[in-house]
Amino acid sequence: MEKGGAESSIACARCGKPASLQCPKCAQLKLPREGAAFCTQDCFKEAWSSHKSVHIKLDALTLQQTPEGWQYCLKKGRTRTSQLPRFDWTGPLRPYPISKMRVVPDKIEKPDWALDGTPKIEPDSDLQKRVEIKTPEQIERMRETCRIAREVLDAAARIIKPGITTDEIDIVVHEETVARGLKEYDMLTLLSLVSRKLEDGDIVNVDVTVYYKGVHGDLNETYFVGNVDEASKQLVRCTYECLDKAIAIVKPGVRFREVGEIINRHASMSGLSVVKSYCGHGIGELFHCAPNIPHYSRVWHDRLWPDEWTAVTADGKRSAQFEHTLLVTETGVEVLTARLPSSPDVFPWLKP
Repeated sequence: MEKGGAESSIACARCGKPASLQCPKCAQLKLPREGAAFCTQDCFKEAWSSHKSVHIKLDALTLQQTPEGWQYCLKKGRTRTSQLPRFDWTGPLRPYPISKMRVVPDKIEKPDWALDGTPKIEPDSDLQKRVEIKTPEQIERMRETCRIAREVLDAAARIIKPGITTDEIDIVVHEETVARGLKEYDMLTLLSLVSRKLEDGDIVNVDVTVYYKGVHGDLNETYFVGNVDEASKQLVRCTYECLDKAIAIVKPGVRFREVGEIINRHASMSGLSVVKSYCGHGIGELFHCAPNIPHYSRVWHDRLWPDEWTAVTADGKRSAQFEHTLLVTETGVEVLTARLPSSPDVFPWLKP
């Protein structure tokens, strides 16, 4: 902590008492003392988990306003570099430089994590410890939001082919979302951090999260790019089937672990394994909340790239993922992000 001047009118950002100490990071960034002053070291330590978001927010704003062109991403987009990061890479995939952060119009309502990727309310919410039973009004908002998310994902799927860059996919997702926002919706979409030209034989996962009317809708799918080898076809189809089989058992009274047992059993029978680092999660007004739904027993290890976002398998082998937002009903389950009659015909096993 740095000692400030004799400004007795400055109040502690945490407790409101007269403050003479200032956050050193705020001083380095030349931020105003209001909101950066503290009365004691203890107050500063207690406030740190929420106060540090001020620095991240400024970094993100600076990043958005700097005409730096295409650079490699670090720290979930909060830092960028012109040099490929040093890392013990696995497999053939490497990060590519990405374009500048895309601007969401001010008129569109945003969640508290929109600018810097750090949720403010979510970590300390009691919904991390108890499962929220949604009201009919919340459910209707979720239905609308999830349908929009599905439409946006479908728009991205339609352009996937060899030669398209992941940045172009990002543009489609952004523009499809914002266009709806400018017409009648208030929403924000979570966008990717890697830009690369798709090659024949690739598989690519597109993950869309839409924020609309104060709630989130979340889904993703893995797509084939051109002519894909049989092992990759089996991987993607088995992953799709794992989710499908898990959804089929969802109803009141089913234990969380049973979902993971179904998924793990089907993956194992196909000679595949499940990555343990991620799991299903509750969703609503918060992006992530209780319950956490493990989908594994025997596991496969993964590694996180220097961007602190891209997860790859430890041995460099391919992985696939599918995700839906589900509503548990009195008699079973409603898939809020289900494919529509207008969804592109991209999965051979769904053809009649």
